[in-house]
Amino acid sequence: MNPRRLFTLSFCLCGCLSLAPVAAQAPKNDYSKPETWLCRPGRSNDACTTDQSATVIPADGRFTREDWKPNPQAPIDCFYVYPTVSLDTTGNSDMIAGPEEQNVARVQFARFASQCRPFAPLYRQATLTALRAATSGKPIAVDRALGYGDVVDAWNYYLQHDNNGRGVVLIGHSQGSGVLSELIRREIEGKPVQARIVSALLLGTNVAVPKGKDVGGAFAKMPLCRSANQTGCIVTYVSFRSTTPPPPESRFGRVQGEGMEAGCTNPAALGGGRGQLHAYLSAGPNQIVSSAPPPAWVTPPQPVTTPFVSVPGLLSAECVSNEKGSYLEVTVHGDPHDPRTDDIAGDVMANGKPVASWGLHLIDVHEAMGNLVDIVGKQAKAFKK
Repeated sequence: MNPRRLFTLSFCLCGCLSLAPVAAQAPKNDYSKPETWLCRPGRSNDACTTDQSATVIPADGRFTREDWKPNPQAPIDCFYVYPTVSLDTTGNSDMIAGPEEQNVARVQFARFASQCRPFAPLYRQATLTALRAATSGKPIAVDRALGYGDVVDAWNYYLQHDNNGRGVVLIGHSQGSGVLSELIRREIEGKPVQARIVSALLLGTNVAVPKGKDVGGAFAKMPLCRSANQTGCIVTYVSFRSTTPPPPESRFGRVQGEGMEAGCTNPAALGGGRGQLHAYLSAGPNQIVSSAPPPAWVTPPQPVTTPFVSVPGLLSAECVSNEKGSYLEVTVHGDPHDPRTDDIAGDVMANGKPVASWGLHLIDVHEAMGNLVDIVGKQAKAFKK
C-alpha cells in the first residue's frame, strides 16, 4: 500500500465534501423514526448510554476508578456527526447502525452527555469500503451529497421538534467535521439559527483562516475559539506527535490559498501556549481502523476493567505553525523510571509501521476528550448568561 495514495484518498472521503449532482435522487430518511438516530436524550439503551467509566493511572501507576453519569438536566444540546467508520460493502452506508457506528459514538460523543443533551443521527456516509477500493485502484461509486443531505434533514428535524430555542454545540470528526462545515456555511451562518450555536467542535479537519487571524477563511462570521467563555466560535485542530510532524505528502494541517493556514485551537490552552491534555483513551485496541494495540498501561501489567483510561500528566499539546503546517503538536512525557506506560497508541498502521501522514488522526478526540467536555461545560454557562 502506498501511504501517500492512501492519505490523499482518505482525506477526500474524511475531510472534504463534494456536492456534485447525482443521476438519481435517493429517498429521504424519516428522522421521526427512533432507529435513524444513534443517540437521542431520554433513551435507556443507545450509543450514548454506554459505560463511560475510566481507570485513572498517574505516574506512580496506582489505579483509581472514575465513574461517570449523564446530566438529564443539561442546559444545552450537542449535535454530533461521526467520522468515516462504516464497513458496509457499498460506496455509501445504509441506515442500519452497525457495531462501528455504535462504537465511534460511544468513544467520541457519549461523554459529552454530562454537559448537553446528545443527538447523533445516522447518515449515509462515504464508507471505509469506498476508501479501501480507491486505494486498490478499483474505485466504487460514492454519492457524497447523499450523506450531507441526510445530515441537513436530521438537523432540520431536530430544530423543528427538539431544539425549542436551546443552545447547541456542533461536534464532528473527520468526514463528520467536513459535513458540519458545509452545514454551517449553507444552513447556519448569517441566519437566525446562528444565535443558538454555542460552538462547533470541528476536529480532525482543516479549517482555513487567514494567517494571524481567527475568521475570514472557511467561515465568514464564526471565529476560532480563544477562550472557554467565548461562544459562537470554532474549536478545531489536527494532531501530530512532536516526534513525527506532518510529512510533505500530508494534507492535514495545510490548506489552499495564499496567506491561508489551517486553524488550530489548543483544547488544553485555548488562549495559546502549551497545556496538559486530559485524555480518555480506549483501554483496548481500536476496533475500526488498523492501529497498534495500546501498550501495557503499567509494569508489571495489571488488568484494566473499565472501557477508558486517563493518564494525567502524560500528554501535553501546543499549536504550532511552521513550514510543515499548522497543527496540534502532541508531546508524550514518558518516564522510564516510573511504572506507567511511556507511550500511547493512536497511529494508523500499514505493514506494521505508522503512516506518518495520518498523524494522530485516530485519537484526535480521545487525546483531548476531558478538555473538550470541560470547554463545552464552560461555554454552556457563558451561553446561558
